[in-house]
Amino acid sequence: MNTYIIGGYNTKFGRLDDHNLYTLYEEAAKGAILDAQIETKDIDAVFIGNYSGGSFNNQEHLAPYGVNIMPELRHKPMYRLENACASGASAAHMAVMAIGSGMINTALVVGIEKMNSLDTKDVTKALAKASYWQKEGSQNYTFPGLFAEFAKGWMKKYDVNEETLRTTLAHISAKAYNFGAENPLAHIQKLRSPEEILNLPEEKNPMVAYPLRLHDCSLISDGAAAMVITNKKMVKNSDKAVEIAAIDEAADYLDIVNSKKSNHFLEGASVACERALQKAGMSINDIQVAEVHDCFTITELLSYSAIGLCSPGREMDIVASNEVSKGGRLVVNPSGGLKSKGHPVGATGASMHVMVYKQLCGEAIGYQVNNATNGLILNIGGSGASNIVSILKKA
Repeated sequence: MNTYIIGGYNTKFGRLDDHNLYTLYEEAAKGAILDAQIETKDIDAVFIGNYSGGSFNNQEHLAPYGVNIMPELRHKPMYRLENACASGASAAHMAVMAIGSGMINTALVVGIEKMNSLDTKDVTKALAKASYWQKEGSQNYTFPGLFAEFAKGWMKKYDVNEETLRTTLAHISAKAYNFGAENPLAHIQKLRSPEEILNLPEEKNPMVAYPLRLHDCSLISDGAAAMVITNKKMVKNSDKAVEIAAIDEAADYLDIVNSKKSNHFLEGASVACERALQKAGMSINDIQVAEVHDCFTITELLSYSAIGLCSPGREMDIVASNEVSKGGRLVVNPSGGLKSKGHPVGATGASMHVMVYKQLCGEAIGYQVNNATNGLILNIGGSGASNIVSILKKA
């Protein structure tokens, strides 16, 4: 595709009371440009991934704030992309298309969300706007409830009982915590074993939406991430370029409750992954590291079949084999994922790209996967409605 990431930056994720939407934008944008070792004036366009600055921060019109941060970018085009939890990867996708079209040479992509300006009740309502509001959000469905539909559908389809699923999901959660403990930017940096999670008293791990419990859910986080993407002509001056070998997006039905899409398989994610791997001339066996969308532990579980690690229904075998854990053939979410690193919605997709980029540069933020040359990103928006997959390749 002749597009390359040449610099990336991730802020701390968590409850960042000393930051606002604007300071997060500034830190990530300037950090990525500095990491890319280019001049700010070399940026031709800016693409911002932000889910809902309006709901969270009363600021919908966000992209042009880049001029306030970096006056050298005045009169350059700047756009904000909204695609629910896939907003950050959508911004990257638009940048790649703009570069591929020949209209620009170099883009700055920033993903941002400042969620903790609201209390939990209002955050829940803001996030519910990413559902099919008329059919789901307005009927008091929350996102734990929507992804619980996948868990219930998968349990029914493959005749798995709650206890078996709970044990499997505890292993996924523990893996996230253990990786997050090595990530200095993660929201949660605390080791937990599967047994510790399973033995927590009810009040420490309550049911949120059957069969999903508190420790199956990602976090309400603040944070930002950014990267500089450029074309082959410009990449010659970079000594740490990583190729975006492919990127693809597959949209699906907006709803999951009584929907026409599957409630036991991530169909859109599977289509996007298959197409991206084909474009890159690879198979899943060529990938050594992946950051997949684990907004809930069930999402990571179903991601295993979506990206082709196993056939649908065999996802628990992947967990039992440890092949996605440290030392495995394809390490999944070495950053700690959304579950431990954190999930500032608009920043997530950009952060996934930065994390895999740093892995392939040998500059991992946290755990370094040995000899990683190819990486995969799966960023999902809504209840599997927006699905973006990128394949990165060490240049």
